[in-house]
Amino acid sequence: MDKLAKARLTCQTSPKIPLQNTSRSRGRLNCSSYNCANIQDVPFFTPKGNAADATRRCRLITAIKTPYLEDGRIDLKSYDKLVEKQIEAGVEGIIVSGTTGEGHLQAWDEHVMLIAHSARYYSKDLHIIGNTGSNSTREALHGTQQGFAVGMHAALQINPYYGKTSRTGLITHFDRVLEEGPAIVYNVPGRTGQDIPDDVMLYLAQNPNFAGVKECTGNDRIKAYADKGLTCWSGNDDEAHSARHSFGARGVISVTSNVIPKLYRRLMDEEDEELNKKCAKLVNWLFIEPNPIGLNTMLMMGGACQPVFRLPYMAMSREEREECVQIIEELGIEHTIFDSMKAMDDADFLYV
Repeated sequence: MDKLAKARLTCQTSPKIPLQNTSRSRGRLNCSSYNCANIQDVPFFTPKGNAADATRRCRLITAIKTPYLEDGRIDLKSYDKLVEKQIEAGVEGIIVSGTTGEGHLQAWDEHVMLIAHSARYYSKDLHIIGNTGSNSTREALHGTQQGFAVGMHAALQINPYYGKTSRTGLITHFDRVLEEGPAIVYNVPGRTGQDIPDDVMLYLAQNPNFAGVKECTGNDRIKAYADKGLTCWSGNDDEAHSARHSFGARGVISVTSNVIPKLYRRLMDEEDEELNKKCAKLVNWLFIEPNPIGLNTMLMMGGACQPVFRLPYMAMSREEREECVQIIEELGIEHTIFDSMKAMDDADFLYV
């Protein structure tokens, strides 16, 4: 058994990691000396004066899928294969345990373990961004401290959801978490139920640890932020190409790049409306149901992971799965991470 295989086995069989307070200072991080996960040993990601600059240089970031074993544990072997496909395609960063990666369905020990695993094996090839935000400021701080302690390069920080707060509360929440290290602020009011106002975002942008914003409210807002010097990533795959080439976005934090990373690399590097239109059917299919239902189903149909869902997510319908097979055939399976694709039977899926 090779070293990586042994490490995977250890991660899958080891007892849960308790969340403990780190010994790091609670004061503002000195970005010029920040060295989590040996970031200064990685030429591409070496920060020039500010660790958040390393994050800002990423154009294509994949919100990576978290696969599962039949007993419900995280499938690190399949995870590694998915990540390695991203590296081969030239993706620059991954979001670990984000919405797509189902961080909201994970216990914190799983969450931190997957960040640690990603940082240990892939931090020299990818920018590792851990989704350590929370609707509880205390929990967000705790998770973010753990994430940096195990080697992530940056955090993804969402505004408090469900138990929404005031403008002052938003500012205080983000001020606290930005003390811990570089972060992308995530604005997705369709999920949180609360938009981050422009004036709050512009205030946060003054913080040296503010790397930029994943903005899901549309390209007009991205342009307004970009015109003021903020680094923006589109959070909408169907708008990402125009966001990049017409509205000033740095790039995209993508779901679709799990499946067609090489094509999304091209869409971020080159203005190619014909290719963008060619990908549109696949993108639209992935979001028929709330993400990550479509992605999970497609990756299972393509054999990229075991057909195991964590509830409450369930597979797309048989009719929708047959449509997916046709879409992949039209696009060309050689452009995907798959070798084959089948609709599968309803009984093939396991729900845990």
